[in-house]
Amino acid sequence: MEMLINVNSVKWKGKDLFDLVCRTLGLRETWFFGLQYSVKDTVAWLKMEKKVLDQEVPKEEPITFHFLSKFYPENAEEELVQDITQHLFFLQVKKKILEEEIHCPPEASVLLASYAVHAKYGDYDPAVHKPGFLAEEELLPERVINLYQMTAEMWEERITACYAEHRGRTRDEAEMEYLKIAQDLDMYGVNYFLIRNKKGTDLLLGVDALGLHIYDPENRLTPKCSFPWNEIRNISYSDKEFTIKPLDKKTNVFKFNSSRLRVNKLILQLCIGNHDLFIRRRRVDSLEIQQMKAQAREERARKQVERQRLQREKQLREEAERARDELERRLIQLQDEAHMANEALLRSEQTADLLAEKAQIAEEEAKLLAQKAAEAETEMQRIKVTAIRSQEERRLMEQKMLESEMLALKMAEESQRRAKEAEQLKQDLQEARESERRAKHKLLEITSKTVYTSPGVPPEMPPDLSFSRENLSFDFKDTDMKRLSMEIEKEKVEYMEKSKHLQEQLNELKTEIESLKLKERETSLDIIHNQNAEQGTSKHSNFKKLTLQSTKSRVAFFEEL
Repeated sequence: MEMLINVNSVKWKGKDLFDLVCRTLGLRETWFFGLQYSVKDTVAWLKMEKKVLDQEVPKEEPITFHFLSKFYPENAEEELVQDITQHLFFLQVKKKILEEEIHCPPEASVLLASYAVHAKYGDYDPAVHKPGFLAEEELLPERVINLYQMTAEMWEERITACYAEHRGRTRDEAEMEYLKIAQDLDMYGVNYFLIRNKKGTDLLLGVDALGLHIYDPENRLTPKCSFPWNEIRNISYSDKEFTIKPLDKKTNVFKFNSSRLRVNKLILQLCIGNHDLFIRRRRVDSLEIQQMKAQAREERARKQVERQRLQREKQLREEAERARDELERRLIQLQDEAHMANEALLRSEQTADLLAEKAQIAEEEAKLLAQKAAEAETEMQRIKVTAIRSQEERRLMEQKMLESEMLALKMAEESQRRAKEAEQLKQDLQEARESERRAKHKLLEITSKTVYTSPGVPPEMPPDLSFSRENLSFDFKDTDMKRLSMEIEKEKVEYMEKSKHLQEQLNELKTEIESLKLKERETSLDIIHNQNAEQGTSKHSNFKKLTLQSTKSRVAFFEEL
């Protein structure tokens, strides 16, 4: 955070200005922070007990100060109490990673970017967070982007895939997950200074929350030796020479030289502050800290209850929306069924009309054939009465009679067939009318089931989905606090399992993008990090390994570098 201050009008001390900033931010964990300013080609921290204008601050106005974390926690999750403290650390660490003041491997950069996105946008929603929504965001270090043959869309796709997995976390939880990953990076929280040992060898001194570390100037990731704060008894300097007295009195003091006196002052400030915090962490918390932690627990419990209430409301709302959608879908389905039934009824009516018409025609044809048969019978009788006596005439008459009889027989058979056909058509007509009656009955059933919803008015919520404010209210009782405490303890037990999952996630990301890497663009720190990863060396394992040696042997090693 950058501030422009005009301090000429009042005789402010550094503490007055610092307290003003902290009060403005609502910050109580002030011991992590300080006001930094630039002086010549280095930086310095504003001293609390001296007047601002009596210090080496720039004389031109307005004076620019940077409100920054001066000291880093060993474990962010356990030490950072206030949300504002956590947020300030998140912003500063994110800035340092993006500006490459902290080296971050590509796979960790993607995962950290996904938590940064979650902290800003909340839960992933594909309807809102469409491709291209991260186009204007600065999420990855430039070094990482240049190291791979990947477009901005490809990076966004991978970041979004991780982001989607964080659903359900709050902004504060996403920021804490970011810090928990970042604090394991090799350069996290380390202040580097160029020094020389007795032999005149150029080295780097690293000062952090755990102690002092000695590095090769070309390798800021892996220290050559380390001295935890609990092994150091006294630190002092004279001009450019710095003296470290180990706690073990049998071990010789070791000395180194810095480039300028001003740098020694800065080193001493950082050493004293980190040492004090190192000791404080290993003692019982002060009443102020205990009070802050109790308030933080109560606030987390309140937020947890509130979050559960909101989640319940959201769940009930989603269930109601699903029920409404189901009712609308069912309504559309019933409307389709009614439409089909109407069409079937119309077809049945048309078929019945056609069959009735055919039956009437068949009946008329049967009557006509019967009339013709009667006429043939009459003609036969007439021929019999008027038969010619002659044998020939009789023979002819008999032949005609025979033909008339056969014709009459045929007419009778055709009449019977037509009568049967008319009967069959009557039966078909009866069946068609029965089918029409069933179709009308089915349509009546369908329309009786259909739920009508007027435009603009959603269907009523089913009884089992209705809810009232009484159902969503929670009483904030001691049982909630106890339950939350049990959950916090459970989280500690699950830490190792989460760490394993995190490592698997990082390895999976690394595997996905490894084939697109341009190895010729790797920096020296990238190569060193890869070598450490292949050897299974991490920041904490290396520190533990280095401190297994005696202090005396480490001092001797430092002097011989």
